Formats: sequence, structure tokens, C-alpha cells
Amino acid sequence: WEDVEAVVSQISGYLIAIGIALIALIVVLIFARKLKKPKRGFVRWQSFIAFLVVVALVANLIVFGPLNNLIATTFADMGDLTEETVDNSQEVTEEVTSEGIVMTENDEDALPLDTENVNVFGWASTNPVYGGTGSGDVDSDSAVDMLDGLENAGYNLNTQLTDMYTEYSPERPQPSINDGQDWTLPEPPVDEYSDEMIDEAQDFSDTAILTVSRLGGEGADLPTDMGAVIDGSWNDPDTKYFQASYNNNSSEYDDFDEGQSYLELSQTEEDLVDMVTDNFDNVVVVYNGSNPMEMNWIDDYEEINGALLIGGAGESGFNALGEVLSGEVNPSGKTTDTWVSDLTNAPYYNNIGNFPLEDIDDVTDAAQEEWPEADGVASLVNYVEDIYVGYRFYETADEEDLIDYDSEVQYPFGYGLSYTDFSQEMGDISEEDGEITVDVEVENTGEEAGKEVVQLYFNPPYTNGGLEKASKNLAAFDKTEMLEPGETQTVTLSFPIEDMESYDTSDDGQYVLEEGDYEITLQSDSHNVIDEQTYTVDETTVYDEDNPRSSDEEPATNELQSAEGEVTYLSRENGFENYEEATAAPEDFEIEDEIDVNGTYDPSLSNDDSDEMPTQEADNGLEVDDLRGVDYDDPRWDDLIDQMSVDEMNELIANGGFGTIDIDSIGLARTQMSDGPAGIRYTLTDLFGTGFPSEYVIAQTWNKDLAYDVADGIMREADDFGFSGWYAPSMNLHRSAFNGRNFEYYSEDPILSADMAINEIQASYDHGIIPFAKHFAFNEQETNRNAILTTWSSEQAGRELWLKPFEKTVKANDGSPLAMMSVFNFIGPEWGGSTTELLNNILRDEWGFQGPVITDYFGDYGYMNADRAIRGGSDLMLGTTGGNAYVSDDSATSVLAMREASKNIIYAVANSSVYEDFDSNERQTWEIVTYSINGALIVLLVLGEFVLIRSFRKKKSLVNDNHHK
Repeated sequence: WEDVEAVVSQISGYLIAIGIALIALIVVLIFARKLKKPKRGFVRWQSFIAFLVVVALVANLIVFGPLNNLIATTFADMGDLTEETVDNSQEVTEEVTSEGIVMTENDEDALPLDTENVNVFGWASTNPVYGGTGSGDVDSDSAVDMLDGLENAGYNLNTQLTDMYTEYSPERPQPSINDGQDWTLPEPPVDEYSDEMIDEAQDFSDTAILTVSRLGGEGADLPTDMGAVIDGSWNDPDTKYFQASYNNNSSEYDDFDEGQSYLELSQTEEDLVDMVTDNFDNVVVVYNGSNPMEMNWIDDYEEINGALLIGGAGESGFNALGEVLSGEVNPSGKTTDTWVSDLTNAPYYNNIGNFPLEDIDDVTDAAQEEWPEADGVASLVNYVEDIYVGYRFYETADEEDLIDYDSEVQYPFGYGLSYTDFSQEMGDISEEDGEITVDVEVENTGEEAGKEVVQLYFNPPYTNGGLEKASKNLAAFDKTEMLEPGETQTVTLSFPIEDMESYDTSDDGQYVLEEGDYEITLQSDSHNVIDEQTYTVDETTVYDEDNPRSSDEEPATNELQSAEGEVTYLSRENGFENYEEATAAPEDFEIEDEIDVNGTYDPSLSNDDSDEMPTQEADNGLEVDDLRGVDYDDPRWDDLIDQMSVDEMNELIANGGFGTIDIDSIGLARTQMSDGPAGIRYTLTDLFGTGFPSEYVIAQTWNKDLAYDVADGIMREADDFGFSGWYAPSMNLHRSAFNGRNFEYYSEDPILSADMAINEIQASYDHGIIPFAKHFAFNEQETNRNAILTTWSSEQAGRELWLKPFEKTVKANDGSPLAMMSVFNFIGPEWGGSTTELLNNILRDEWGFQGPVITDYFGDYGYMNADRAIRGGSDLMLGTTGGNAYVSDDSATSVLAMREASKNIIYAVANSSVYEDFDSNERQTWEIVTYSINGALIVLLVLGEFVLIRSFRKKKSLVNDNHHK
């Protein structure tokens, strides 16, 4: 609807012109009634022709004017996937899922299964989770479902059960961005299972697979109080992100009580678990979802001997589930989050959700003047846990005796079982060129071939009351090749010493490597140590202007202090003495900082009077193709931009949704951009490629090569279709288990996320396709994301966690030619898409990034403003209709920002695959059709006019002859 409103607004003037022409036609027709024949008919037909001419001219002005980009992107010529490409995609999807399945329980060697007949319980088995909803979803119409995967592995299934589930609810309820969130978990109550059905199931097999699933998606976080969802009190009339519903499975009871979350078992599910474990001695749980559930209930049932975790499996990934259960594939996945027993005890729990700000009516009123139906409410989210996110908290809290680790943590980060055993032996630490390197010898000491993940952590020296430091920090990891029993492999792990530095916000801010002993530990997961060595730093090193880090273009200084706010952050001091205070729900909903929205933002206040209007429409004879591969700092880029007009720059910047426009004056080719980190997805035409596993599953492989293979598969499909850009990978962290978009992100850890993203980005580069890494940054909550969601975090946590994956991807590729997508949310008091401290000072100046930053969807949210965006570091507006995305050209400061934005966009396009076979004279099919229609219309109008005039003259001559007679 936002697009529809924008289109109507843009063409309203043209529609008025047609309306005026129609009124004129009616007036002429009325006037013509007074004329005599044949003049009356002649005038009438001439007025009809004139009206048609006006309509045709206005239609052409619309098509080649304000709607040109929307039409061009919607009706762009797309190629078709080759059979070879599809086969590769299916193969990669299955391989990734086979290594991304995590086995967390295997008591008494219950797995692999030793039976061909299995009873599969749980409605989720007939409607599994393939990915998530929103921009990262996948097309599951032709996907291998869970039951197909089991049958393809040779299992015989109890069809009486599956038929019942299919009849009970043939489709999965979903959380939708626009239509509200249906969180219903269809599950037949246990009284639907007759005694005869259970008896037949027992006769069929003594083995039961019990399936549970949870689905998340873009636009809404998972509910923390399902009781409130059921009774309707969860909904807030001010925001669509709480338009949630749930249908109970029984009229006899509610599936959830007050205070129970979506990540707990429902009453119907709990009854199902009781029924299955009462009737079967060998039960295997399969959890299908990307949000860690509370799984401690497994420990209450001795009949549950095995458990597998499988996230969004994509189009063919469920084949891997059958292969793991049968033993054809040895599971080698590891968790990428900390699975806790009680999510309400997590340090973030009280600081996620809907926290409306107070006393800012002037701000919200101004925003709603710009967009009367603005979604959501101005609110806050406090990242109170500081650097202690996920395992960093639980491992440090355990060391400080704050928690009973075993009762708090169900499965540690990096945990996963195998059908074989491995030994790992740590070699001596070596240091060279600022990197620490360790060789680890891995031996398969078991009886089955398998792969093992090697994990290296560091524990820095901590001074009570000093810089915040977690006791466990992932430093490096890798995965072995397939090792046969008795076979060994030496895995070399390296990481830069700067990863052990802490960011100190005192004075102007700087990174610091403090003196002391750093424990370098080889671990099977974040909690269990295999071996360790000590790396000693003799004296503290401060990385400031006199001694910058070697990886930085400019020394780091404080840039995000305005985003810290008046928040009490968790501190390790005195054994987390302030834990209760820091992790409590917020009580202060007033902020002292000024928040700018479109109704209050005044660009003239940031104009520089010394700026002069730059050169425009110069005749320098350059085209974009001439600068392909040319260094970003080459002066010829300025010469090229000099050839552009302000209007051309404006059109380029404003129309950046799912592609970039063409500009004849500089030979800029039009590009098409695909959405979707889990596969090709072209929103405008509902085009889908193969559904790949979600990033969550990719990360659970802990296999960097497979991350490359996934992106390579997606890029092959992008090549076939003709895309030159890709809105991926997604690199936000799993701050909360309830983030609806966790399926689209890798992990709670920045190093694991970074290494996976670096390899996906490399595959994109190798195909010449622009990767738009997203969402930069602090975008870990969906609730109120489109409203004024002010996000507050310490700068130390920002630099060490939330920004780290983005920093590493930029530096891994020397900053170029990468692209970034900014965010909906505010970073402190400023919209993230216009936070110059982040997008210009840190991203470009400090890290050396070269390329464009695109906004997240450029809707009429009351705060997105193109002038504000380009001054703050965003270059391209993610919209297809222009709308309010145009920049005022009456300021030299704005025009200079437009030049910089245009250069960044063109630089990335110039180095993309679009120029591999670019022909500036080639026309799209829709253009050819339009020109053909215009040509045919001109011929018909000319013929009509000729016939009309000839007929009129003939009739007039007859009238004159009759008059003379």
C-alpha cells in the first residue's frame, strides 16, 4: 500500500491532466449539439481523437517519467534457470543441511535408528519449516518435505498418523509483515488419538520420532507471553507488530498460560510428549526451527534417547534428515547459539519488546503529519547486557559464580554430537605478522567416518573494575575433511592479535591490548576445554593516533557515544554486582536527546555556506564502462560525475529498489537486484529461485567452504536470471532467541558470523554480483522496527560485537567493491540510515569501505528522508517509485552529497556483471512493446484523421450540392 500511495501521488498531476481533457471533451460534445451536420459529427470525432492523443501523450509521460523505474523493474527481461544450475543448487542444499543438523542427544546409541519402520508424531512433520517469512523466505511449493526426506532414506512411515495431521490442518499459520501474525501451533489434542491408533502404531514400530517446530519471520518478534496473545491483551492498537492471534487446539484448555512464551511447549504438545513417551520406549525428538527453544523438558523423559536440531532446510534439505537418522550421514553440526533452560533468566529478557517513549508527542505528531498511518510507536530497546551476549555471559557468569551453569545452560554454544569419537591435540602457539597461529592434530578415534569442528577461544586478563572482558571469546575455527577411523588431519587456526583487544571509551576512545596472560584454549564447545596454552603480553599497547591498528585506514575514536544514553549496562565488576539493576526492565521512558523526523528535520541547518555548486552536464566523453576496474580514488570518476545533471543524480539515488536505473549520458547500465539470503527472490514479480538453507543452518555447519558453496549456488542462479546485485548476506547477531529474523542471521557470535559472511561475499564477487551486506547496524529487534525504534548500546559492545561482522567483511575485501544496507531503527537519537558517525566516520573513514550504502525499504515512515540519508552516509534509496526519495537541489551541500552518492553507486555497478555483455542499444521487451503500441497508435490516428477529414469533405460537398439545387 505504501507503493500504491506513492504511485498515485506521483502521477496525480498527470491524472488531473487527463481529467481536464475529459472535461474539455464533455464540454465540446455538449457544444457540438448546437452545430449542424456534418460539422457536428466532425467536431465530435475530432474531440475524441484529441482526447485520445492527450491520453496517449500523458500515458507516455507517465511510463517514461515517474513510473519508468517501476515498470522497468517489474517487466525486466529475466532468464531461466538451467538444469545444471538447479541440480547444483539441490545438491548444495542437501549437503549443507547434512552438515548443519546438530545432534544434541544420543543416549544408549539410539541413533542411527536400527529400524525401517517409524512412527512420526507431531503435526510439524507434515508442514515443516523451510526457512522464515519476509524477504528471506523461500518457495516451498516443490520442496522435499520432512516425510519425503524420511521415505527417500528408505523409511516406511505410519501413514495413519500423517493422514490425520494433514487433515487436521493442511497449511501452516504464519507471522506476516502486513497481515498480522498467526502464531497458532496446530496440533491434534491427544484425545484425537484412539486406542486402536496407538495399538496399531506400536505394532508398526517401537520407534517414534516426535517433531516440534517454531517459525519466525520478518516484521515481528516471537511472543514472550502467549497467554496474552490468546486473550488478545498482547495487541497494541498503535502498532501492527502486535496484531497477533492464536487458535487453541481444544475448547477444554488454553494451549499456553499467562507468561508462557512461544518458545515453550504448548499444553497440547506437552500432552503429546507424555502420550508418546508412555507408549514408546525409543523416542527421538526432532526440533525444526531457527529460534532456540527451551528444551530442558527432554531430560524429564528417560524414553527420549535422541534429539536432532534442524533449522530451515530449504528445498531439498530434509533429505539430509533421513540420511542422518539412518546413519548414511554422520552428523557434524554444532550449535551457533547458547540453548538455555529458562529464557526468562536470560540477561536480555526484560529488555526486548515494546517500550514506548514518553513526552515526545511533538516528534510523533510531526512524523505522522508526513505519514498519517505510520506503523508502530516511538520506542526504545536497551542493549543492557553490554558485551556479555550469549555464551560470553554464561561462561563469564559461571567463572564469577553468578550462576549454576549446568542448570542454566542446556546446550553450550559450539555443541554437537557425532556417531564417532575424535581426539584433538594442541600444538605450540606461534606469532608472526600480528597473527597467532596454532596447529591442532585431529584424529578419528571412533569406528565411523566423520567430520569434526575445531574451536579456539581466548580468555583475556581481567582487572576487577577495569575494561569489560568476557572470559570466553571465539577466536578461530575450522572443520576437518571427512576422516576415516584412525585417520588424522592437522588443522591450522590463525587469528589476528587485534581480535583480543578491548575498546576503551575513556578520553577520545581507542583500542587497547592490555598486558597480562591470555589463555588460548582448544575447546569442544564454549564450555568444555580440551587443552590450553598461555600467550603473554608484556606491556599494554594503546592504539591511538600515534599508533593506529594496522587494519584501520584511520585510528578508531569514539563515534557512538550518543547511542549509549542513560542506560545502566551490565558490568563484570565485583562478580556482576549490578546484575539485577542492569537487567531489570526499563523504567525511564524519557530521553533527553533531540530526535529528528521529517517534520522536524531541517537540512538547511547543516548546509555549509562555503560549498559551491559543482560542475554539471560537462562534455568529457567518458562512459561508465571506461572506468571498470579503475581505482576508486582515480580523478576520472569526478570527470564522469561532472557529466551528470542534478536530475539524473536524483533519479539514480531515489530509484534504488531491487535495481538501479540506466543513464544514457554516462552509459550507465540498468541493473536488477535480488532479495534473499536463502536464495533468489525478486519481490516485484514474486520470482523465486531454489530455496537454500537458512543462514542459521549454514552457520551450524561451521564449514566455511560450504558457506561459499551456498552463495556460489545462489550466484549461479542470479547469473541465469540476469541479476547483478544481491541483498545479502545478513549479519546481525542473535541477541535474543525471540528475534523473528534469527533464521536470516548466522549466530550469536560475531566471529562465526563474519567468517561465514566473508566466504559468501567472496562467491558473490567471483560472479561479479554486488553483495549488499545487511543490516548495518544494531538491527536485532523487529518489534516497532518501522517506527522510531531508538536502540541504545555501549560503544564497546558495538565495536566488539554488533559491528564486528561488518568490519571483518569490509577489511577482508579491502573495502571494495562491497555494498551495505542500512537499517530502519535509530541508533540512539538518529536514524541509522543517516548516522554519519557510523556510515561515514567508522565505515568509510576508519575501515576503508568503498561502495554504496542502500537504505532498508524506503517507506513513508515519517523519518526516512533522502537528503538526510545522503548527508549521513546512505547513497541509494530502496524504493521503486521515487516517492519522497528525491533530494532538494537548491543547496550546494546537498548536490555535493548527491555527487558522492552517485559515485558510490556507479562504482559498484561498473564493477558488476552487468557490464560483461552490456549493449547500450539493447532494449527491454517492455520498451519494444511500448514503442510498437505507440507506432501502431500513431498509424491508426493518422488513418483515422485522414478518413475523418475525407468523410467530412465528402459530406460537406453533398450538403453544398443539395443547397445549390
